[in-house]
Amino acid sequence: MHTDDRSPREWPAFVDHLAASRRISGAERPLRALAEEFIRRALALMFPHFAGVDTGRDDQRAGQDVHADARRVEDVLALAIGSLVPDSAQVVAAFLERLPAQHARLLADAEAIYSGDPAAESLDEVILAYPGFLAIAVHRIAHELYALHVPLMPRLLAEWAHRETGIDIHPGATIGRSFAIDHGTGIVIGETSHIGERVRIYQGVTLGALAVSKGLANRKRHPTIGDDVVIYANATILGGNTVVGDGSVVGGNVWLTASVPPRSVVQFSSTVAKRPSDDGLEFHI
Repeated sequence: MHTDDRSPREWPAFVDHLAASRRISGAERPLRALAEEFIRRALALMFPHFAGVDTGRDDQRAGQDVHADARRVEDVLALAIGSLVPDSAQVVAAFLERLPAQHARLLADAEAIYSGDPAAESLDEVILAYPGFLAIAVHRIAHELYALHVPLMPRLLAEWAHRETGIDIHPGATIGRSFAIDHGTGIVIGETSHIGERVRIYQGVTLGALAVSKGLANRKRHPTIGDDVVIYANATILGGNTVVGDGSVVGGNVWLTASVPPRSVVQFSSTVAKRPSDDGLEFHI
């Protein structure tokens, strides 16, 4: 039998404490839910492939009235960031002005994924089914809010994409045009990463920092990737001073902490030896 020696008044006191904390926290809106509704509506507005998703209200006419859909995106964003920034109306207006450029960038991303993947049969398939495209789309939207100094919201969008795709891109990362993620599971791209144009990245790639310290918060901690670079599966590239030159290829499983010049080929070196017949190795899966 379980015994509990806590005071019978502990639970009511705890609830009172939570109520007081909530009153002073400023978290009057369910920000996580609003962030998810916003990103679903923004994607559906730009790409009809995403229309009809469950956003909690008014979805019977999804896709039929673009102007109404645009107003809902604006309204949800305003509601989400209203308590986060003092000049929320100006931030919303600035974000919406930047959205057409991001739409054009996303079309270029979809084309880059399609043209580099023999298994892709159409752009529609890329937009509808490819986790890499979804992760890039959410990142480009989150990055605009990050650039407008909106707190919390960009990270919530990034973590929603992370849950949906297994691809973790910090909203602060700068990514050039025609970015392609193939497969994508396990990719991690850090906050101060700078990725050039026409870059292709495969699953398991990490663009990370050499050290983890709060004292490095305002410094460039993550690598710079030049234009026309291909990074194959499970490569790890670390450090804010690490630059991968234009046109380079980084092979699978490479561990890279130093810069390489343009048009480099970086490979993981392994040793192949003849296995003795009695070495005792046996693996069971």
